[in-house]
Amino acid sequence: MEERPNNAPEECVGPTSANAGKASSCEGCPNQKACSSGQQNSSTALHEQNIEHENIRKALDNVAHVVLVMSGKGGVGKSTVCCQLAHTLAARGYGVGVLDIDICGPSVAQMLGVSGREVHRSASGWTPVYSNGNLACMSVSFLLPEDNPDAAVVWRGPRKNGMIKQFLTETCWDEEGLDYLIIDTPPGTSDEHISTIQFLQGALGMRNNNPSDDDTEPNIGGAVVVTTPEEVSMADVRKELNFCIKTKLPVIGLVENMSSFQTPVKDLTFLRKTDNNTTDCTNEILNTIREKCPEILDTIASTEVFPSSGAGVMGMSNKFNVPYLGKLPLDKNLLRSCEEGKCFVQAYPDSVSVDPLNQIVDKIVNHLPL
Repeated sequence: MEERPNNAPEECVGPTSANAGKASSCEGCPNQKACSSGQQNSSTALHEQNIEHENIRKALDNVAHVVLVMSGKGGVGKSTVCCQLAHTLAARGYGVGVLDIDICGPSVAQMLGVSGREVHRSASGWTPVYSNGNLACMSVSFLLPEDNPDAAVVWRGPRKNGMIKQFLTETCWDEEGLDYLIIDTPPGTSDEHISTIQFLQGALGMRNNNPSDDDTEPNIGGAVVVTTPEEVSMADVRKELNFCIKTKLPVIGLVENMSSFQTPVKDLTFLRKTDNNTTDCTNEILNTIREKCPEILDTIASTEVFPSSGAGVMGMSNKFNVPYLGKLPLDKNLLRSCEEGKCFVQAYPDSVSVDPLNQIVDKIVNHLPL
């Protein structure tokens, strides 16, 4: 895609296009005058852009695959999927880095168990924080004041984009290389997404066209798109999928998160409603089951939390011709792992969501082999 201003209209032809500032989509754009002047096509501007892309290329030269975790909707568990994907890959022995570009709502540090830590800056750049020996993390949360970690990050688009560029160019990932760099993005299809994809495509495109480089395969693995099954969420996720199409970003697949709540019967709480009161009768019910039919205690109880709309997430997957990676049920142990910054599949190996998560990770690894 053409390098385009962050506040440009969706149909922007790009400032380096021959029609820059002249196309019908340029009408009313605040950048029309600058684009039509040709300054973006000047040798100086193009030289600066090439330097920028070259710096990113060098910073990512030892990264095998870049994976963006995205969703047009907030609150669907995108960061949960991102961090547990990273934890699980690291637990399998892969070298993993997580880059948190959700500038205004960073949560990756908490979920990876490294909140409150600091990054160190040297002449060569930022050293990321390590959750363990092969799982590294970079986030704006490490740069917040120590005395006020809850400070709001109130930044306009250009400053956020500048920070993302710094993350991409100045983070010194493991010298031995990363198998997967996973990027946690904010909801929507705005500045952070556009800038990140432009930076990556510009830089990695340069590498792919470099005849001296033996590796001719692009290492932008693509996007893992997360949604919940109700229409309110899927409506926004369809926009995200269309965004991927417009920006030529491959979609690795869709994850249907929180598709149901599943738990062993022995972990349920039972309530009895009498008149206007509700009382806890858990012990009574469980004792009865234990006496009459104890094998029920270890069976899994499941219920739909969010009503699936139409053909559901699988139907959306078929419509957009992208892989369906699977369902990830609501699981209190999964949520507890994120709160505690632990690897879910290691901390709770018998939990109901471990197999679904492992199957999703299997599909991503098969799609992006080393």
